[in-house]
Amino acid sequence: MSLIDIHFHGTEKIDSREVDNPEDILLIAHEYGLSGIDGFLLTVYPSEISYMKKTLLNIKKAMSIQTDGAKILGVHLEGPFLNSKKAGALNSQYFINPQSDVLHHLIEGVEDIVKVITVAPEMPEALKLIEKCRESGIVVSMGHSDATYKEAFEGFRAGASLITHLFNAMRGIHHREPGIAGFGLINQEIYVELIADGRHLSDELLKWVFQIKNSERIILISDMVKEKKEINVLQGGSMSLSAIIHRLKKLNIDEDKLKLAVEQNPHRVLGIRFP
Repeated sequence: MSLIDIHFHGTEKIDSREVDNPEDILLIAHEYGLSGIDGFLLTVYPSEISYMKKTLLNIKKAMSIQTDGAKILGVHLEGPFLNSKKAGALNSQYFINPQSDVLHHLIEGVEDIVKVITVAPEMPEALKLIEKCRESGIVVSMGHSDATYKEAFEGFRAGASLITHLFNAMRGIHHREPGIAGFGLINQEIYVELIADGRHLSDELLKWVFQIKNSERIILISDMVKEKKEINVLQGGSMSLSAIIHRLKKLNIDEDKLKLAVEQNPHRVLGIRFP
């Protein structure tokens, strides 16, 4: 399998919240490549816009000089246009309402490397921002969101094509209000990310998703982070995508579906060819 991770923050040594220069980025790529990963999107945390921009510029420079390691395919911006009610392990002080001028300032000069942005579709003016992103060729993922089913559908109709780490940091399913999580299962066209490390989703639920969801719309991710021990909330993953595949094979999940979820589906949602 050619393993592509579209939601990855970093390794146990360093992640994207700590990078100061292109060499830090290349170290992350080198270390992740050692685990058997072929390519990834480095996922950037919400922070001060100036710091996020600096990180983007460092990633772009690293991409231009990279010679080894897992290939840096671009960036996944996990925010800052998110809902503080569903912050998860992210720092909600950096969340802001969707603003086109802020987005323009953030990605100006690095538009070619920003491949995915996570947006909460229920936030004010979010639908306009989603439309703008899609016009610019950026994949919009809905996440860190308290959206209802209807609000998630409106985000999808505006151009969102992906849901960030399904079930985690979002409104769950209620029998009278399926919410954004329910939308991700019921709608067979939208892609969904799954963190299948055994902590973020139960194995029973995970196997059920693989049974009922269009197998061409499931994307396995690591959401791997350098864990901060003092944070008393469930953080991103601590298991590489290759380790996740190994454990899912033990759960007897169809290997053809796994191959789709780590190879063809990431290529398809990003609209890229790799290698």
